[in-house]
Amino acid sequence: MTLFILTETSAGYALLKAKDKKLLKRDDLAEEAASAEGVCSLLKLKQFKKFDSASSALEEAAALTESKVTPMLSSLLDDLKEEKKATLAVADPKLGTAIAKLPGLSISPVADSTTADLYRAIREHLPSLIPGLMPQEISTMSLGLSHSLSRHKLKFSPDKVDTMIIQAIALLDDLDKELNTYAMRVKEWYGWHFPEMARIINDNLAYSRVILAMGMRNNAANTDLSDVLPEEIEGAVKAAAEISMGTEITDEDLENIQALAEQVVGFTEYRQQLSSYLSARMQAIAPNLTALVGELVGARLIAHAGSLMNLAKSPASTIQILGAEKALFRALKTKHDTPKYGLIYHASLIGQASGKNKGKIARMLATKTALGLRVDALSEWGTAGEGSAKDEPTEEEKSATGVQGRIALERRLRGMEGKPLKPSGVAIGPGGQKADAQAGKWEIKEARKYNPDADGISADAKPMTNGGVEAPTKAGSKKRKIVEEVDDAPSSKKAAKATAAAASSSDDSDSDEDMADEGDGNLVTKTNLNGTAERADPSKAAAPNAAKPASADIEGGDKAAKKAAKEEKKKLKAEKAARKAERAERRASKGDKKRKGDEDGAEEPKKKKKKSSS
Repeated sequence: MTLFILTETSAGYALLKAKDKKLLKRDDLAEEAASAEGVCSLLKLKQFKKFDSASSALEEAAALTESKVTPMLSSLLDDLKEEKKATLAVADPKLGTAIAKLPGLSISPVADSTTADLYRAIREHLPSLIPGLMPQEISTMSLGLSHSLSRHKLKFSPDKVDTMIIQAIALLDDLDKELNTYAMRVKEWYGWHFPEMARIINDNLAYSRVILAMGMRNNAANTDLSDVLPEEIEGAVKAAAEISMGTEITDEDLENIQALAEQVVGFTEYRQQLSSYLSARMQAIAPNLTALVGELVGARLIAHAGSLMNLAKSPASTIQILGAEKALFRALKTKHDTPKYGLIYHASLIGQASGKNKGKIARMLATKTALGLRVDALSEWGTAGEGSAKDEPTEEEKSATGVQGRIALERRLRGMEGKPLKPSGVAIGPGGQKADAQAGKWEIKEARKYNPDADGISADAKPMTNGGVEAPTKAGSKKRKIVEEVDDAPSSKKAAKATAAAASSSDDSDSDEDMADEGDGNLVTKTNLNGTAERADPSKAAAPNAAKPASADIEGGDKAAKKAAKEEKKKLKAEKAARKAERAERRASKGDKKRKGDEDGAEEPKKKKKKSSS
């Protein structure tokens, strides 16, 4: 039975024929095939089919890795149809099974451990078996084919490098932080010399360029700033420089400030270039994702997931809350509501939705984004030039899924909100308003002037409206009087009754101490901090009460009321004296009983002694 050996090389297919039919059964095969002469004595080239190009070589190699028989290989094996009994040695058992299924071939493939030594010798001495093939050419072709095959296996394309997006968005965030820090330092540093300019120019790039062009504020009048600032802003800067209250700085200080300003200008220009690069890469790698959520949000989603393929494998629910993992696990731990959105919250569609509709739009946008991501990640756009006959699709065809999804979302959001939406590509702030990146760039902020109308007003002034017109008062409203007028007679009677009640409450106390000089009406007693009673002049005691309206009412009362008060006071004193007398009698009776009890207690021991003596 004739033995044939199929060998795949980087240059083409080689079909070798063994001179010995029992070559695979020989024990000294490894020793004889150790040299080029030994291999040439064992094998001879029957047919060699060369690859037409590198792309065809890649297609053939890719088909062999999948154990498929290509038309080129099938045409090579047509020469073996005349062989009735033949054996074909192949390196891959699955490929041998596929060859055995070809119609018209009556050969039995062999792919086992017996062919390992033979294929090792063939690969080592391949230039000796194939005439006209140089060793350097074989190594070069093998290297190129291996790179192309690895790129094909990994679906790798230089047009789909998501690593560039991840690095670009990370660098963009770092540049924003550094720019803010440097710009703030420039304004604080140069503000000591020209503090008024920070209020006039609120753009960091223009502020730094003015410093580089003008230098000292004394040079403002002779410096042409038309290339940096508009005419009205330039006039305001020059006018403020003439009356500036800043301190003087040296030339060395100015050199350091200008060096920092150059860094701000350089970083700002590089940031603009990097932003354009990121937009171009996002449009090339993920056009559907860009159409749905924008360049920055899409790039942050890819960077957070690690790669475009990892993001495409994620479900819509994961994409919706991507970036809010900390809040999600905290909500699960505390059994609260889970977050509705993560990084996707900054998309323009969610920014235009109201608070009650943000969650719904975020869920729908995440669903459309998941579909667009799978189209971006699994499409064959980048591999169209590597042996594929398909034409490269246009930009509109690439982003068709994302554009259609965005149109559907905008229509749904318009129906939910009941208002027209802003056009696509417009930056939307968190509150739904249009967020223009250059808004207020050249706006002059004037200082507030003194407003004399805001001073204190008199009590008689009527309330004023914003236009300076008196506010109308209600027809039925009445002014409430602050002080009410009362009659003298009733007030004097009420005061007399209040005085009598106070006297009765003070007399009802059952204290054992007697009041000093009860009958003396010209003296007033008061208690000091030590608890002892002191006498005070009634004129001095009445002095603080002279200003009180109640005492004035009492003095102006009727004489009848005064007499009634005196009589009431006398009655109270008489009742008090009677109570004191009763208490004295009770004390006396208690004392008599006690003395009698003591005498009885003293007589009993005497009686006991008499009984004991008797």
